[in-house]
Amino acid sequence: MATIKDVARLAGVGVGTASRVISGKGSFSQDAAERVGLAVQQLGFRPSATARALSLRSTSTIGVFIPNFQGPFYGPLLHAIDTELRQYDRHMVVANGCGHEDPRQQALDGARFLIDRECDGIIITSNALKDVDFLALREQFPHIAVVNRDVKGMKSQCFTVDHKAAGRLAAQALLDQGHKRIAVISGLSSAGDNKQRLQGFFDRLGEGGIEPSTVQVEEGEFTAGSGWAAVERLLAGKKRMTALFCANDQMAMGALSCLQHAGLSVPGDVSVVGYDDTDVAAFLSPRLTSVHIPIAEMGLNACRMLLNACYDMNLKVSKEFMPTVSLRDSVGRAGAGSRQ
Repeated sequence: MATIKDVARLAGVGVGTASRVISGKGSFSQDAAERVGLAVQQLGFRPSATARALSLRSTSTIGVFIPNFQGPFYGPLLHAIDTELRQYDRHMVVANGCGHEDPRQQALDGARFLIDRECDGIIITSNALKDVDFLALREQFPHIAVVNRDVKGMKSQCFTVDHKAAGRLAAQALLDQGHKRIAVISGLSSAGDNKQRLQGFFDRLGEGGIEPSTVQVEEGEFTAGSGWAAVERLLAGKKRMTALFCANDQMAMGALSCLQHAGLSVPGDVSVVGYDDTDVAAFLSPRLTSVHIPIAEMGLNACRMLLNACYDMNLKVSKEFMPTVSLRDSVGRAGAGSRQ
């Protein structure tokens, strides 16, 4: 394997000159640049990433922690970050929560892994970490961005959507169709963004004359299986529902399947609204109405903030992320089905 010394020897220049030409930093003549470039091509020379990192005091990597690799929610986030980094010849290192520890410790371990790998900056999305954890990490490692979470004392480094407003949009989609007998499949009670979307949902129902105490609620785990199981519990009860709000699309997917398995039509008997508007929502049967959460845009702008901070770039960074409703076939008028 060719070394920088081999390049310098073939080009007839000093090692320092060859290094400056290859790195693009420092002074060198046009003639030296052409000779070094030709030598690099002839020898098939590839600069050592380790040597480059030592000389630049940078690994040219941004670390990303996500809770898990399962499901469709985090894929667009990772894709947006990786695409942006590659545009500027930087790369992504990803860690997820795993092991026998509780989710909070898994997230702390994941963040520590990325810091120990000497990433220049890290992006974290986690409901398990407490505000004090984020603040402590920032004390040790200032180049941190937080996605899908508001952390007190770190507002400038947080990129998130108003989940209360998003929850209100889900309720409005059902109220607009005259639904009053509504059920909810919530996510994990420990998830902060889940609490916010439910608060917004119930606030809007209350304003529409529907008491939150009349709404049936079953807790899920953000998985399709938990959505199916929650619908089974709802159908086993005495109350009938004409509409169902699911706190993410995966639970909505399980809910749709269970309703149809039970012989109920969607939206004829039960209308269903999901949350996140992941890619799968538009291809379910029926096509799922879902609240759109711009997770890719949040990740992209968090990445740009770190590119500016770590590499002295001047990229435009936005902090405005608006939830919207993607209206599709899974929501219809209350009372339209034979079961009503």
